[in-house]
Amino acid sequence: MAILLLVLLLWYSGLFFQSFFLHRYAAHQVYTMSKRTEKITFFLTWLCQGPSYLSAYGYGVMHRMHHAYTDTEKDPHSPKYDHNLFAMMWKTKNIYGDINNKRIEVDQKFTKNVPQWKNFDRFASSRGSRIAWIVIYTILFVFLVTAWWQWLFLPILFLMAPIHGVIINWFGHIYGYVNFKTTDTSKNLFRFDFLMMGEGYHNNHHKHSSRANFGGIHWYEIDVTYMIMRFLNKLNIIKLK
Repeated sequence: MAILLLVLLLWYSGLFFQSFFLHRYAAHQVYTMSKRTEKITFFLTWLCQGPSYLSAYGYGVMHRMHHAYTDTEKDPHSPKYDHNLFAMMWKTKNIYGDINNKRIEVDQKFTKNVPQWKNFDRFASSRGSRIAWIVIYTILFVFLVTAWWQWLFLPILFLMAPIHGVIINWFGHIYGYVNFKTTDTSKNLFRFDFLMMGEGYHNNHHKHSSRANFGGIHWYEIDVTYMIMRFLNKLNIIKLK
Protein backbone atom coordinates (compact mmCIF):
# COMPACT_ATOMS: atom_id res chain seq x y z
CA MET A 1 0.00 0.00 0.00
CA ALA A 2 2.81 2.43 0.86
CA ILE A 3 4.45 1.91 -2.56
CA LEU A 4 1.15 2.48 -4.37
CA LEU A 5 0.58 5.70 -2.44
CA LEU A 6 4.10 6.87 -3.30
CA VAL A 7 3.60 6.06 -6.98
CA LEU A 8 0.27 7.89 -7.06
CA LEU A 9 1.72 10.90 -5.26
CA LEU A 10 4.64 11.20 -7.69
CA TRP A 11 2.49 10.44 -10.75
CA TYR A 12 -0.10 13.13 -10.05
CA SER A 13 2.20 15.77 -8.57
CA GLY A 14 4.63 15.45 -11.47
CA LEU A 15 1.75 15.46 -13.94
CA PHE A 16 0.21 18.54 -12.34
CA PHE A 17 3.35 20.63 -12.74
CA GLN A 18 3.86 19.37 -16.28
CA SER A 19 0.33 20.45 -17.18
CA PHE A 20 0.06 23.55 -14.98
CA PHE A 21 3.55 25.01 -15.43
CA LEU A 22 5.24 23.56 -18.49
CA HIS A 23 2.18 23.25 -20.71
CA ARG A 24 -0.35 25.92 -19.75
CA TYR A 25 2.14 28.53 -18.57
CA ALA A 26 5.40 28.07 -20.47
CA ALA A 27 3.87 27.02 -23.80
CA HIS A 28 0.46 28.72 -23.85
CA GLN A 29 0.67 31.39 -21.13
CA VAL A 30 -3.01 31.15 -20.22
CA TYR A 31 -2.24 32.83 -16.88
CA THR A 32 0.37 35.09 -15.35
CA MET A 33 2.34 34.89 -12.10
CA SER A 34 4.97 36.94 -10.34
CA LYS A 35 8.64 36.22 -10.98
CA ARG A 36 9.03 35.02 -7.41
CA THR A 37 6.13 32.57 -7.82
CA GLU A 38 7.60 31.47 -11.15
CA LYS A 39 10.91 30.55 -9.50
CA ILE A 40 9.09 28.67 -6.72
CA THR A 41 7.20 26.76 -9.41
CA PHE A 42 10.46 25.88 -11.17
CA PHE A 43 11.66 24.36 -7.90
CA LEU A 44 8.40 22.49 -7.25
CA THR A 45 8.48 21.07 -10.79
CA TRP A 46 11.96 19.69 -10.13
CA LEU A 47 10.86 18.37 -6.73
CA CYS A 48 7.87 16.51 -8.20
CA GLN A 49 9.37 15.33 -11.51
CA GLY A 50 12.64 14.25 -9.94
CA PRO A 51 14.91 12.34 -12.35
CA SER A 52 12.67 13.11 -15.34
CA TYR A 53 12.67 16.90 -14.81
CA LEU A 54 11.82 18.88 -17.95
CA SER A 55 12.92 22.44 -18.66
CA ALA A 56 10.10 24.97 -19.10
CA TYR A 57 12.02 26.50 -22.01
CA GLY A 58 12.66 23.26 -23.88
CA TYR A 59 9.15 21.98 -23.25
CA GLY A 60 7.44 25.29 -24.05
CA VAL A 61 9.24 25.85 -27.35
CA MET A 62 8.81 22.25 -28.48
CA HIS A 63 5.12 22.24 -27.64
CA ARG A 64 4.52 25.42 -29.62
CA MET A 65 6.20 23.71 -32.56
CA HIS A 66 3.91 20.71 -32.07
CA HIS A 67 0.84 22.93 -32.43
CA ALA A 68 2.26 24.73 -35.46
CA TYR A 69 3.30 21.54 -37.29
CA THR A 70 0.89 18.90 -35.91
CA ASP A 71 0.92 15.66 -37.94
CA THR A 72 3.45 16.96 -40.45
CA GLU A 73 7.08 15.99 -40.93
CA LYS A 74 8.10 18.99 -38.79
CA ASP A 75 6.05 17.80 -35.80
CA PRO A 76 8.41 16.96 -32.90
CA HIS A 77 6.18 13.99 -32.03
CA SER A 78 3.59 12.46 -34.34
CA PRO A 79 2.41 8.83 -34.65
CA LYS A 80 1.92 9.60 -38.33
CA TYR A 81 5.68 9.88 -38.92
CA ASP A 82 7.12 7.60 -36.22
CA HIS A 83 6.95 3.82 -36.54
CA ASN A 84 6.31 3.16 -32.84
CA LEU A 85 6.04 5.03 -29.57
CA PHE A 86 9.65 4.29 -28.61
CA ALA A 87 10.90 5.85 -31.85
CA MET A 88 8.70 8.86 -31.17
CA MET A 89 10.02 9.17 -27.60
CA TRP A 90 13.63 9.05 -28.81
CA LYS A 91 12.97 11.63 -31.53
CA THR A 92 11.21 13.88 -29.01
CA LYS A 93 14.12 13.54 -26.57
CA ASN A 94 16.64 14.60 -29.24
CA ILE A 95 14.59 17.58 -30.41
CA TYR A 96 13.96 18.68 -26.83
CA GLY A 97 17.70 18.49 -26.11
CA ASP A 98 18.58 20.43 -29.25
CA ILE A 99 16.10 23.18 -28.35
CA ASN A 100 17.04 23.35 -24.69
CA ASN A 101 20.77 23.48 -25.43
CA LYS A 102 20.20 25.81 -28.40
CA ARG A 103 21.91 23.50 -30.86
CA ILE A 104 19.33 24.36 -33.52
CA GLU A 105 17.96 27.68 -34.69
CA VAL A 106 14.32 28.19 -33.69
CA ASP A 107 11.94 30.79 -35.09
CA GLN A 108 11.41 33.62 -32.60
CA LYS A 109 7.64 33.09 -32.65
CA PHE A 110 8.23 29.84 -30.75
CA THR A 111 10.54 31.34 -28.12
CA LYS A 112 8.75 34.62 -27.35
CA ASN A 113 8.22 35.05 -23.58
CA VAL A 114 8.92 31.39 -22.80
CA PRO A 115 10.23 31.32 -19.21
CA GLN A 116 13.80 30.22 -18.67
CA TRP A 117 15.97 29.97 -15.55
CA LYS A 118 19.27 28.89 -17.03
CA ASN A 119 21.24 28.28 -13.85
CA PHE A 120 18.47 26.26 -12.22
CA ASP A 121 17.81 24.28 -15.40
CA ARG A 122 21.50 23.48 -15.64
CA PHE A 123 21.40 22.07 -12.10
CA ALA A 124 18.00 20.34 -12.30
CA SER A 125 18.78 18.74 -15.68
CA SER A 126 22.29 17.69 -14.71
CA ARG A 127 23.39 14.07 -14.55
CA GLY A 128 24.20 14.52 -10.88
CA SER A 129 20.68 15.69 -10.05
CA ARG A 130 19.06 12.85 -12.00
CA ILE A 131 21.32 10.22 -10.38
CA ALA A 132 20.61 11.65 -6.92
CA TRP A 133 16.86 11.32 -7.50
CA ILE A 134 17.29 7.76 -8.79
CA VAL A 135 19.19 6.88 -5.61
CA ILE A 136 16.53 8.52 -3.40
CA TYR A 137 13.69 6.68 -5.16
CA THR A 138 15.57 3.38 -4.94
CA ILE A 139 16.20 3.81 -1.20
CA LEU A 140 12.51 4.57 -0.65
CA PHE A 141 11.60 1.39 -2.48
CA VAL A 142 14.07 -0.66 -0.41
CA PHE A 143 12.24 0.40 2.76
CA LEU A 144 8.68 0.32 1.39
CA VAL A 145 8.49 -2.66 -0.99
CA THR A 146 6.53 -5.63 0.36
CA ALA A 147 6.31 -7.75 -2.82
CA TRP A 148 8.63 -8.30 -5.80
CA TRP A 149 6.15 -6.94 -8.37
CA GLN A 150 6.22 -3.52 -6.73
CA TRP A 151 9.74 -3.02 -8.09
CA LEU A 152 8.16 -2.80 -11.56
CA PHE A 153 6.93 0.68 -10.66
CA LEU A 154 10.46 2.01 -10.14
CA PRO A 155 11.47 2.48 -13.82
CA ILE A 156 8.11 4.18 -14.41
CA LEU A 157 9.02 6.77 -11.79
CA PHE A 158 12.45 7.27 -13.38
CA LEU A 159 10.81 8.07 -16.76
CA MET A 160 7.61 9.63 -15.48
CA ALA A 161 7.58 12.92 -17.44
CA PRO A 162 8.33 11.25 -20.82
CA ILE A 163 5.63 8.66 -20.09
CA HIS A 164 3.14 11.45 -19.41
CA GLY A 165 4.12 12.96 -22.74
CA VAL A 166 3.85 9.76 -24.75
CA ILE A 167 0.38 8.98 -23.40
CA ILE A 168 -0.91 12.23 -24.90
CA ASN A 169 1.27 12.59 -27.97
CA TRP A 170 1.00 8.96 -29.10
CA PHE A 171 -2.25 7.51 -27.77
CA GLY A 172 -3.99 10.91 -27.86
CA HIS A 173 -3.56 10.95 -31.63
CA ILE A 174 -4.75 7.37 -32.16
CA TYR A 175 -7.47 6.47 -29.65
CA GLY A 176 -10.48 8.28 -28.24
CA TYR A 177 -13.31 10.49 -29.44
CA VAL A 178 -13.52 13.94 -31.01
CA ASN A 179 -15.71 16.93 -30.27
CA PHE A 180 -14.27 19.04 -33.07
CA LYS A 181 -13.17 18.37 -36.61
CA THR A 182 -9.59 19.59 -36.90
CA THR A 183 -6.85 19.32 -39.51
CA ASP A 184 -4.95 16.91 -37.25
CA THR A 185 -5.58 13.55 -35.56
CA SER A 186 -5.96 14.82 -31.98
CA LYS A 187 -8.50 12.94 -29.84
CA ASN A 188 -9.92 13.05 -26.33
CA LEU A 189 -8.70 9.96 -24.51
CA PHE A 190 -11.31 9.85 -21.74
CA ARG A 191 -14.77 11.25 -21.11
CA PHE A 192 -13.68 11.89 -17.53
CA ASP A 193 -9.91 12.28 -17.51
CA PHE A 194 -9.04 10.49 -14.27
CA LEU A 195 -5.54 9.58 -15.48
CA MET A 196 -4.09 12.78 -16.97
CA MET A 197 -5.81 15.56 -14.98
CA GLY A 198 -7.30 17.22 -18.08
CA GLU A 199 -4.41 16.67 -20.50
CA GLY A 200 -6.38 13.80 -22.02
CA TYR A 201 -8.84 16.25 -23.63
CA HIS A 202 -6.39 16.62 -26.47
CA ASN A 203 -8.91 17.27 -29.26
CA ASN A 204 -10.52 20.06 -27.23
CA HIS A 205 -7.09 21.56 -26.61
CA HIS A 206 -6.03 21.47 -30.25
CA LYS A 207 -9.25 23.22 -31.24
CA HIS A 208 -8.96 25.89 -28.54
CA SER A 209 -5.28 25.96 -27.61
CA SER A 210 -5.48 29.29 -25.77
CA ARG A 211 -8.21 28.15 -23.34
CA ALA A 212 -7.14 27.48 -19.77
CA ASN A 213 -9.87 24.84 -19.41
CA PHE A 214 -9.16 21.80 -21.59
CA GLY A 215 -12.49 20.21 -20.69
CA GLY A 216 -15.92 21.72 -20.28
CA ILE A 217 -17.37 20.94 -23.70
CA HIS A 218 -19.60 18.30 -22.08
CA TRP A 219 -20.62 18.08 -18.42
CA TYR A 220 -18.47 14.99 -17.84
CA GLU A 221 -15.28 16.57 -19.22
CA ILE A 222 -13.85 17.75 -15.91
CA ASP A 223 -10.39 19.29 -16.10
CA VAL A 224 -8.93 18.74 -12.63
CA THR A 225 -5.86 20.88 -13.32
CA TYR A 226 -8.08 23.78 -14.35
CA MET A 227 -10.11 23.43 -11.14
CA ILE A 228 -6.88 23.76 -9.13
CA MET A 229 -5.90 26.76 -11.28
CA ARG A 230 -9.21 28.47 -10.49
CA PHE A 231 -8.51 27.97 -6.78
CA LEU A 232 -4.99 29.41 -7.16
CA ASN A 233 -6.51 32.32 -9.08
CA LYS A 234 -8.88 33.06 -6.17
CA LEU A 235 -5.89 33.07 -3.83
CA ASN A 236 -4.14 35.56 -6.19
CA ILE A 237 -1.22 33.16 -6.65
CA ILE A 238 -1.83 33.24 -10.39
CA LYS A 239 -4.00 35.42 -12.60
CA LEU A 240 -6.02 33.64 -15.27
CA LYS A 241 -6.28 35.53 -18.55
